[in-house]
Amino acid sequence: MNHFRSESTIKERLYQQYSRIGKSLSSDKRLEIMDLLSNGPKTVENLAQQTGMSLANVSQHLKILLDSRLVKCKKAGTYSIYSVADPVVTEFLFVLWKLCENRLSDIPRIKEELLHQYEGIRTISKKELLERMAENTIMVLDLRPEDEYEAGHIVGAISIPLDELDGYLETLPRHIELAAYCRGPYCENTTEAVEHMQKKGFTAYRIDEGVQEWNFA
Repeated sequence: MNHFRSESTIKERLYQQYSRIGKSLSSDKRLEIMDLLSNGPKTVENLAQQTGMSLANVSQHLKILLDSRLVKCKKAGTYSIYSVADPVVTEFLFVLWKLCENRLSDIPRIKEELLHQYEGIRTISKKELLERMAENTIMVLDLRPEDEYEAGHIVGAISIPLDELDGYLETLPRHIELAAYCRGPYCENTTEAVEHMQKKGFTAYRIDEGVQEWNFA
């Protein structure tokens, strides 16, 4: 009997450890922070600006994520720079997004609502895009900040941060076809940018995948 009690105690301790990850991700704000960090390292100030949270709230959320070893931190002068702790964490997030999309009917519905706001926006599949890239008949634009592009991007894409898009479009002839991506299927920046490019007279497509979805799909 003592042997069974001992085994049961060990299992309980294991499950308690596993639950630390679940508890640390039981906040929509922490999930948002993790999604941003999966695109590249960021300071507390960057995260506060991009999430609309206060520095104090972001710091508190990061402390919880640090305690569960999902993120890591390094110092650069007076700044603390946070990133995902390991590529496995990014893979886990990708699987979590797919699981939620498959299990929770509200998520595809929200995605449809997002796309319906922009009638006439065309999405290009990964297969077709790869074929077009191989033929050099389309340009792929990464609309994220340059540091995120440097942390990882779709091979062949060029970095055109959103605030530089207008200036860049002025340098291109209108016959060039464009495809753009940002931070994944639920990022409005991609859809808004494609709509803007179409209004400028370009044939433009939305890439549904972000970098992580592209790499793991």
